[in-house]
Order: sequence, then C-alpha cells, then structure tokens
Amino acid sequence: MWSVDHELHRISKRMATQIGLTAPQRLALRFIGRHPRVTLGELAELLHLHPGTVTGIVRHLEARGLVERERSSEDVRRVHLTLTAGGRRVDRRHTGTVEAAVRRALGGLNATEFARAAKVLQRLATELAAE
Repeated sequence: MWSVDHELHRISKRMATQIGLTAPQRLALRFIGRHPRVTLGELAELLHLHPGTVTGIVRHLEARGLVERERSSEDVRRVHLTLTAGGRRVDRRHTGTVEAAVRRALGGLNATEFARAAKVLQRLATELAAE
C-alpha cells in the first residue's frame, strides 16, 4: 500500500516537471475531456475531491490555457468546463502518466481477476472513507 502511494507521488512530481501537470491535474483534465461541459461540482464528485481543491486544480489548468469556463445559458450561476485545443493535445498524451501505468497493470488481468481487484479497491476506498 505504501509503495503504491510513494510511486503515485513520485510519478506525479515527474509529470509536473515533464508535462507541467501533477497527477490530480492530469486526472481532472482527462475527466473534463471525457465529460465536456462538466460543472465544477460534478467534477469534484467524479474526482472524489473537495470542491475547493477542484477549484484550485481548474485555475491551474485555466492558467496553462488547457481549460475554459463557459457560463450556462440556462443558469448564469452555473459554469461548464471544456478543454481548449491545447488541453485536447495534452489529453491525448498516454506515456509517462499515472493512467499509463494503471492501464499496463490492469491490461494483463482477465475478467475475473479484474473484478476481484476492483472489489478490493472499492472496499479499501470505502473503509478509508469511513475511518
């Protein structure tokens, strides 16, 4: 468990140097790319992060020119997030990222092994949240 946590932090720092995004920033960018026009609140729920944390992440992505905010035509208080052209380019990158390592690790599992691993991770997340 600790080695996974350590490696996540190590790769996140390396990603910050190489692509200018930490792992949480990269994950937010990926979710915005997969869920065009997602709101800040929805993104916080998807990432399982506090809305204030997500606001900081999105501000960094905006400052880098990777994400744009767009006011909702239905509710001016609501803001939707979309990727810019630069954001779409970074979103396509697949090497040297946390998700590339996850993809390789899970790619070698059969369906039963994958289901078991997912069950263990979900149970761990539930227990950690309850602690």
